[in-house]
Amino acid sequence: MRLFLLTSLTMCAFAANSILNRLAIESGASDPAGFAVVRVLAGAVVLAVLVLLKGGVLPLRSPRRIIGAGSLSLYMIGFSVAYLTLDAGLGALILFGVVQITMFAVGAMTGATPTVRQLAGAVVALGGLAYVLWPSETVQVEALGAALMVAAGVGWAAYSLVGRSEPNALEGTAANFVVALPVTAMALLVTGGTWQMTGFGYFLAALSGGVTSGLGYALWYRVLPQLAPSVAAVVQLSVPVIAIVGGILLLGEVASIRLIIGAALVLGGIALAVQRRT
Repeated sequence: MRLFLLTSLTMCAFAANSILNRLAIESGASDPAGFAVVRVLAGAVVLAVLVLLKGGVLPLRSPRRIIGAGSLSLYMIGFSVAYLTLDAGLGALILFGVVQITMFAVGAMTGATPTVRQLAGAVVALGGLAYVLWPSETVQVEALGAALMVAAGVGWAAYSLVGRSEPNALEGTAANFVVALPVTAMALLVTGGTWQMTGFGYFLAALSGGVTSGLGYALWYRVLPQLAPSVAAVVQLSVPVIAIVGGILLLGEVASIRLIIGAALVLGGIALAVQRRT
């Protein structure tokens, strides 16, 4: 039950990231590149301060930072730039689809082969997510945007997989954010990112970085060692559904029968994947 609650809290933090990002971008309070940079900066500051207050150290020179910070930067950069040209729903499908495939494949290659039940649950959950997010009108898929979102999916999958062996969740996450900050900022600015942010935009980005990203990612690293790679992949399919429900409750968006059916499929698929045969 404790693992279930911690994992659920982590997924809610991830969904809150999506809501804060959408609120900042759609309201004109921030541009995608500026939001991403401030988000990583706030996460690095908050986590580093927490580590120092606890008397810990930042393992900045650990070989783990190559994959940890590198994959975090890849995810942040690909995610931010891809959404400049990619439909939001289609982008989420590409992102989570790639995460599923990557984590299942790596799990199989490292001896954690998913069971038939887990595969079936993943198919059902991903199908439900596709039903909710699939664009209702014809959408032109921009090749570069799709490729960047694929890269973001690979980056997040790698970040999640390497977290399974992180000896200290808080210190490792803090070090990843600190090392990823200059890489992410430079890449986003070089790729043509503009810096157009209001005070409200800075607030939302800082809240996303310091709380729902920084602390949320540290909590993710805390629960990952207790989850099989396939289970960790499947539970993340709940994030877009939670974000949509949050948008309905907090942003006044409209619920639909399509959402209810899709959410039921996603939750049913996750339940099937995580259930253990007795």
